[in-house]
Amino acid sequence: MKVILTEDVTALGDMGVVVEVARGYARNFLIPQGKAVEATPGNLAKVEQTKAKYAQHREQEQEAAKVQVAQLEGLSLTIAQRVGEEDRLYGSVTAGMIAEAMAQKGYQVNKKELELPEPIKKLGTYEVAVRLAPGVKARVTVEVVAESE
Repeated sequence: MKVILTEDVTALGDMGVVVEVARGYARNFLIPQGKAVEATPGNLAKVEQTKAKYAQHREQEQEAAKVQVAQLEGLSLTIAQRVGEEDRLYGSVTAGMIAEAMAQKGYQVNKKELELPEPIKKLGTYEVAVRLAPGVKARVTVEVVAESE
């Protein structure tokens, strides 16, 4: 079944692209969630009109993200955690904890914007990427230290 994406879908493509997907995937997921519409001539015309508005909006978003990158680059966070044997943490440092530490420093970031492949489970210094817009990332340094008792 051919559908037109109405928003960016990671595995399929960008907004406005016509893609061929399984009928069940389109009918049960993409269309009900508003991520796609059926590829009819009328829908193709509507999408062409909204593409220009979307491109302008995306450009503004990119510019705002680049300004935010300048603010975030060089940011260093220190997170104190309880430590057991061999410098292993009790629990782990998650994206939510990093987002909370950034909020305390005045930077509002959603934990889903942080690219943390897996939770941090040892003491040390880590580089964490912050995805601010498509193609725009900032790097933040996170230092995990032992909690003083």
